[in-house]
Amino acid sequence: MSGPTGRRTDRRWERRYAGAAAVSDVGAALLAVAAGLLGDPAGLRADLCAAALLSAAVVGGLVVAAVATRAWDRRMLGQGPDEFGRLFRAVGATAAIVGVAGLLLDSPATTAWLFGVVPFLGLLAATGRYVLRRRLHALRRRGGGLLRVLAVGSDEAVADLISRTQRAPQHGWRVTGACTSTGTGPAASPELLGVPVVGDLDAVGPTARTGGYEVVAVAPVSGWGHHRLRRLAWELGGTGIDLVVQPGLIDVTGPRLHVAPVDGLPLLKLSEPVLGRGAALVKAVMDRTVAATLILLLAPVLLAVTLSIKATGGPVLAHDVRVGRGGRLIRVLRFRTTTGAGHGPEAVTAIGALLKASAVEELPQLFNVLAGSMSLVGPRPPRPVELAASGRDAHRTLLVKPGLTGLWQVAGRGGLTWEESVRLDLRYVESWSPALDALILWRGVRGVVRGGRALHR
Repeated sequence: MSGPTGRRTDRRWERRYAGAAAVSDVGAALLAVAAGLLGDPAGLRADLCAAALLSAAVVGGLVVAAVATRAWDRRMLGQGPDEFGRLFRAVGATAAIVGVAGLLLDSPATTAWLFGVVPFLGLLAATGRYVLRRRLHALRRRGGGLLRVLAVGSDEAVADLISRTQRAPQHGWRVTGACTSTGTGPAASPELLGVPVVGDLDAVGPTARTGGYEVVAVAPVSGWGHHRLRRLAWELGGTGIDLVVQPGLIDVTGPRLHVAPVDGLPLLKLSEPVLGRGAALVKAVMDRTVAATLILLLAPVLLAVTLSIKATGGPVLAHDVRVGRGGRLIRVLRFRTTTGAGHGPEAVTAIGALLKASAVEELPQLFNVLAGSMSLVGPRPPRPVELAASGRDAHRTLLVKPGLTGLWQVAGRGGLTWEESVRLDLRYVESWSPALDALILWRGVRGVVRGGRALHR
């Protein structure tokens, strides 16, 4: 706990982690270069000047691009899709640098390096970052590598922040103190969800400086305006304590969020949550390409399951009627797991129980993706009755295609209520990015492989 000693967590591990990320990326570049030279496209090894320039363009270009895109910023490492987004932007910039070097050389090897070496670099670098992240998350689940947080806000806001950090220790926060409007918890309790309440709103600055905190997280609370927040920022200046502010009015991140200053007043501007034509085209092509590839790779499994179900009599496929993009009804395919055309747990066949337990039941939905009615990643497809009984929030998720997997499926905990699923779906719709899709898809596949959990409820 923070408090009496006033000692902060040793944060040198952050610099070491950032250094490890840089070493991993540069190592990936060196390995990619070695692969390119060993592949010897167009006799490149015979032209030492061209080989040296292209090699320098890959390694040096990645270093310059990583610095420019802040891909090694310690504050963005180890959590969220933004880390991989910055890494991929750095790799893309490296490709541009390699292209310029190729124009200067007029070498036939340039094409092979652009479409072979640089993508291989991206794959190696992403793999290295993933391994580092897994090790960091394992450390945080054991209680290490966590930053002590002083939560400021109303009882409800502080309790929500405490619950979130306890559910998701991989984000690296541990709330060890709280400051509330009254200086106490509910019913004048000295604690809030087991976290000591160490002061009121006037005590935030002194408490943060002397209490051993690395982060001050300010949530919405009555009586806390921008003047008070500015004074707190001044008080924390030079202490190394991070000041984090929850907007309160919005739950949006990613490319939709912009700062639009008006006469010196910074305002948060939200763009419309729809995919641009270019992004929509890329997402559609990737959906169909990946779905077709998976169908081909899983063809033996699909055939074996088809024959097993056919042997029990009745149709191989069943479907659920769900609501798709724009409110259009779609038929979400699945393997039949019940006797005949029946429904209900009492009619589940032996092969059906196995399919449900392994999530293989949902594989036919790849054909939904191939046909364009679903996406690999997206909101949970609601049943018409669920949508009819819901408010405007659930209808907002119909702006994009439903997905085989999504935030609702990779949330990291079971038993989500309908309201929690809708909240996560809204976060996806409001904050979509390609990096977020890639992260969700990877976590979804990993979750199915490890735990065999079904994709839809």
